[in-house]
Amino acid sequence: MSASTSRVREQRPTLADVERTARERFGFSALRPGQGEAVEALLAGQDVLAVMPTGRGKSAVYQLAALWLPGPTVVVSPLIALQRDQVQALARTGVHDAVAVNSSQSARENGAAWDALSTGDAEFVFLAPEQLARDDVRERLRALRPSLFVVDEAHCVSSWGHDFRPEYLRLGDVVAELAAPSEEDDDDGGQRRPVVCALTATAAPPVRREVVARLGMRDPAVVVQGFDRPNIYLEVVRETDGADAKRAVVVERAATAAKPGIVYVATRRDAEAYADDLSHLGLDVEAYHAGLSAEDRHWVHEAFTQGDLDVVVATSAFGMGIDKPDVRFVLHASVTDSLDSYYQEVGRAGRDGEPSLATLCYRPEDLGLQRFHAGGGPDEQALADVAGAVHDGGGEPVPAAEVRAAAGLTATRTTGVLNLLEQAGAVRVSREGAAWADGGTAVGAAVRGAVETAQERRRTDRSRLEMLRGYAETTGCRRQFLLAYFGERLAEPCGSCDTCSSGSAAAVHAERASAAEGGASGAGSYAVDDAVEHATWGPGVVMSADGDRITVLFEREGYKTLALAAVEKAHLLTRAS
Repeated sequence: MSASTSRVREQRPTLADVERTARERFGFSALRPGQGEAVEALLAGQDVLAVMPTGRGKSAVYQLAALWLPGPTVVVSPLIALQRDQVQALARTGVHDAVAVNSSQSARENGAAWDALSTGDAEFVFLAPEQLARDDVRERLRALRPSLFVVDEAHCVSSWGHDFRPEYLRLGDVVAELAAPSEEDDDDGGQRRPVVCALTATAAPPVRREVVARLGMRDPAVVVQGFDRPNIYLEVVRETDGADAKRAVVVERAATAAKPGIVYVATRRDAEAYADDLSHLGLDVEAYHAGLSAEDRHWVHEAFTQGDLDVVVATSAFGMGIDKPDVRFVLHASVTDSLDSYYQEVGRAGRDGEPSLATLCYRPEDLGLQRFHAGGGPDEQALADVAGAVHDGGGEPVPAAEVRAAAGLTATRTTGVLNLLEQAGAVRVSREGAAWADGGTAVGAAVRGAVETAQERRRTDRSRLEMLRGYAETTGCRRQFLLAYFGERLAEPCGSCDTCSSGSAAAVHAERASAAEGGASGAGSYAVDDAVEHATWGPGVVMSADGDRITVLFEREGYKTLALAAVEKAHLLTRAS
């Protein structure tokens, strides 16, 4: 720890202190909206969930707070490439020293990282969630007594999220374990639990609630900055003449748009094919997908970041960790699984605030592939075999290898089945993957509960896909539709999307306003986050209310958009008590 850092921490920080530090240490002219609020809460010992658009300074929240908090900071980051970028970014500031501990480094390099933390020569340690499954890693962290535990890309915690990572489910247990005293602790009665800071660029309200619950956050300050990125022009190109015609449109749009840009595709084959098409037009372009070697993926990542490529054609495997402010376009050659995924990927454009373009090339037939991925029930025999193997342990943890052997499944299948059983409340799973029966649930009941959970999830996934269809096919303002999905209301059409440019958005807005005025109460009788209940669909939360319709997210059924006149005439909804 540097002497300058020590002097900062001796003071009692005020917001003015934080703002001055941001100017002097980081070169900020001013704090961005939400940063000061989040830092103040962390310094007061309050957990924080910060939802801020990409490029709006989420990382600065924990970096500023770390200057004032006395112990090291743990940052859980999902990708090694992202960890490397963050360590390098901190090194460039000259404010903090940071290290990473991961599987790509040698034992000597990881050992040196731990030594730097122990001696105070490093403030930050970046870890993947998989590292925290290791006993030795958690023991080292407990000995360091971190003051701040940061979960980056926190939407990965949520099974509602588009980048769901099962390893993130255990992070709440890790925080609890760090709070427990170890044998080496002095009996000083001090508070061991680190303050938790969860960060994400894209989290709809249900994702936020699950992140808070999964991480065991205590009365967190939830800081949500607007999802709107007004510098990104939104458009949908609807193609009805077949797949070949759509391919031609994608290539033409990518070739003529301002560079650099990203083209997202559904399959590895498409990534290679589109990259070949664009290369033949003289562009510097590469494909990126999970079928490439780690070395090749790293090369493409670095070449794009350094400005050596015009275009990357990629599956969803590309993007997280791309710290490139001048991406001028993001073009989707096919639909994603949800608006969550779509907006996360769109958010990689225009981080410098300059005009950028987000284009979705849409064929209704393309929804079929996503429905295929969202369809299909769980394998009940696999559920029974895994649940039976767990129950044979008599309430004691059964190692993952034994469960896998007894069930006769691959490691990946076993993990997936255990995750589903755990989400249904039938089993508990340790960070190491050992599982035990929870509450004496019988095997048959465990299977039924898991099947019901899977069915609810499937209905929700399909409803999210329908919301994506709604975005693609709306004649109203696309930005209004998109922001409403995330629980944010835009009062007037944005003027920066294709439906606004065509004039259809203004017409739809006027029609809905007229319908609301002519109704008994209009959508104003419902507000975002109102809890409601439907006789058939059960409890839900109002996600958006606009003119003559409302959209409700039901716990068991997913998203439903309802005509307000029908709701009121048939008394479809009641206020939840």
